[in-house]
Amino acid sequence: MSQDIVVNLATQAMTLAFEVAGPILLVGLVIGLAVSLFQAVTQIQEQSLSFIPKIVGMAVLIVVLGPWMMDRLINYVTNLYVAIPSLLGR
Repeated sequence: MSQDIVVNLATQAMTLAFEVAGPILLVGLVIGLAVSLFQAVTQIQEQSLSFIPKIVGMAVLIVVLGPWMMDRLINYVTNLYVAIPSLLGR
């Protein structure tokens, strides 16, 4: 297996990881920013107020986008398993 193939596989894996984790992290960021702004305006400094909405938002997003995420991961792994013989040069 050449160095180009290894770099290509690593690039594909990192791209897939960003595609799958990106929406979840983005929702957490937006909800966290909104809650922080709300806390700054109202001067309510409750720890659970910043934690609970993020968890709920991320859980809803996983329920909504979960099938798409699993489909992407399954396709990647299936293609990788199918390509193993050609990657090893046999």
